This record gives sequence, C-alpha cells and structure tokens, in this order.
Amino acid sequence: MSRLDPLEDVPPEQILEEIRDDFGTLRVTEAGAYRFLYFGEQTEQSCTFTPDPAWLEYDYTRAMLLALFWQPRPQKVTLLGLGGGSLANCVLTHFAPGQVTAVELRPAVVDAGFRWLGLSQDSRLNIKIGCAEQYINESPASCDLLFVDLYLEGGISRLQLQAEFFARCHQALRPGGLLVINQWQLGESGQPYAGRMLQQLFGDAYLQVPVEEGNILLLVPESGQLFLEKLALRAWADDLEPQLGYSLRPYIEALRRASDGPAFG
Repeated sequence: MSRLDPLEDVPPEQILEEIRDDFGTLRVTEAGAYRFLYFGEQTEQSCTFTPDPAWLEYDYTRAMLLALFWQPRPQKVTLLGLGGGSLANCVLTHFAPGQVTAVELRPAVVDAGFRWLGLSQDSRLNIKIGCAEQYINESPASCDLLFVDLYLEGGISRLQLQAEFFARCHQALRPGGLLVINQWQLGESGQPYAGRMLQQLFGDAYLQVPVEEGNILLLVPESGQLFLEKLALRAWADDLEPQLGYSLRPYIEALRRASDGPAFG
C-alpha cells in the first residue's frame, strides 16, 4: 500500500490524548491519515500511517529493514524500544518471524500504541515492560535479530553510549544473528555519536547506513563480516517493493563498511 498523500501536504496536527506518567508527558496527535507519538512537547518519537500501521514513514526505520536481507525469516526478533510499534508491525506483516519481543520502559507507551497507533494484536508479539539493560543482561543468545532504538525526551539514552551495554547486546545474538543500532550522527562528522567506542568494540566488521534525517544505522554481525553484495541487495529490495510500498534501494546505495566512513576528527 502506498501513502495517500505526501506527509508535507497533511492538515495541521490535532491532539488526541496527553498522558502523564512517571517519566514525563506523552502526546498523541493526528494529522490527516497520520498519527504521531511525542515524548514531551517537541520530541517526535513515532509516526503511524493509519490505513497501514505496518508502513514505515521514517528513513531510519526503513534502513533498519536491510538487516532482513541477512536474516530473511528470523525465528526470534527483539526490539529494545517500542515507540509507536510501526517497526514491530512491519516485521510481523512482511517478514514472517517466529516471535517478536518488544521491550518498553513505559507502560503508557504500550497503551498508546494499542489505543491510537495500530499496534499489532498478533499472537507472535510479546511485549515486556521494563528496563532494556536488565532485559538484555538476562537474555544471552536469545535472538536472531536485535534492534536497539533507545531514545528519551531529552535525546539519546545513556545506554547507547555505553560499551558494556552494547557488548551485552552482542552477546544476546544467537549464531549468525545480527545487531541493528540506531545512532545519531555526531555533528557533521558522518560518524555515529558513539562511533569511536563502537569501532573499538566491534572493529570494522559492521556496516553503516547514514540517512537524511541525521541518523546512522549500524549492522553488526554475531561473528565474521557481512558481505556487502549490492547487486543481490538491489534484487531483494525490488522483490519487496510491491508489498512494502516503497523502495529500500536508497539505503542500499548508502550502505558502507565502517572502515569506509569519514575519518574521526
């Protein structure tokens, strides 16, 4: 399904609900066929296209899907950070996982997802309320695909700046598994926010995908290196495009080895 209208053409946002919990304020707004989840007043966390809740609006979430080239039918998928649930919906709808476990700190986020944002009721979706750090510490060798997307109202979570946390995430992969990390770009460097630490931790075995929104996605294998086969990736993306409604080719063209990225200043 393709979008009804370009996002910039939708009407002004209207507030559907404002929720206060122990971590601050959540707002759910609506503009035409879109609904948005905000942390606080300004931090847009998620966007849902209501006719198709499996639609991914943001470039960075679309880029995350490249991991499914190497893990086309994962049995165990874990998401650290649920947001509005679009990524979980997309994986469940288009990639036939055995189970998707989403770890979310805030119960109110889950409630908003079900009430307003089309969060899937699929029996394969298992939602855990709690701390991502505690969950991952207790879950070695537990998943084939691990998405890390931890952001708060004030910005990037402290966990996404800690080597020990990412080492535990890597240990949570089963043989042949893949870790996908959403990082902000550090200024205009072309490198992820925690790039030096990540390079020290993982060497140059991982791939990077910079996107226009300013994020950089990292794809880290459980072992060895990911082969960068762009011809095969393009064919895979072309096969997926009719069901997704958009092309993953722009992210494939931006895909690079970490060692091929800009040098650290």
